[in-house]
Amino acid sequence: MVRGDSGFATPGVYDSCESKKSHYVIRLKNNRRLGQIAEKSVLYGDNQKWEEREVQYFSTTYQAQSWSQSRRVCIRSTREAGELLFRHEFIVTNLSENVSPDTIFSLYAKRGTMENFIKEAKAGFYFDKTDSPRFLENHVRMMLSLIAYNLVNFLRTIGFEEVQKGMTIHSIRLKFLKVAGKLVQTGRRVYLKLSSYHVYQNEFYRVFARLRRASQWI
Repeated sequence: MVRGDSGFATPGVYDSCESKKSHYVIRLKNNRRLGQIAEKSVLYGDNQKWEEREVQYFSTTYQAQSWSQSRRVCIRSTREAGELLFRHEFIVTNLSENVSPDTIFSLYAKRGTMENFIKEAKAGFYFDKTDSPRFLENHVRMMLSLIAYNLVNFLRTIGFEEVQKGMTIHSIRLKFLKVAGKLVQTGRRVYLKLSSYHVYQNEFYRVFARLRRASQWI
């Protein structure tokens, strides 16, 4: 599935996806023709509840001048509470009519989720730290960031409770990684003693217990 904003709304992208039999949902910029189609599609009733927000979905066939063929375009028309006019959004897709327009927009919305993942990789793992003049050094830094990012996500998957899985890397570092401790060596063993004053120790040990239980499957 290829998801993209209007910057990717070019015939070359559509043709490439279609030749590879890949599905796509790509945002289209509003234009006069699309706006007219949307306005004609909007339904107004005699018992319109103007004080409530209203969303309508439609699907149509559309061909821009630069396109080699017509394609399916889904429309979402939104009227905010108290407003008279609808605001229209458009997505071009090669998914069949069996997939409803509201589902198309839900699929497109996941693009924002992916952008949040990228943002966390950059802000929390310095994924974008590529200030070396040498390509190989930048490549190694990026790979190290990816390894760290995947390790933390693996930790989320097997060690965190559902309410914790949405935590950012900054919160994870604060609660589970930045824990004061000291190494104590005896005749046969080396111990890591953690501070009993750690504010989040109850959460820490619950995660630790889940990791120990999961270790037999790793």
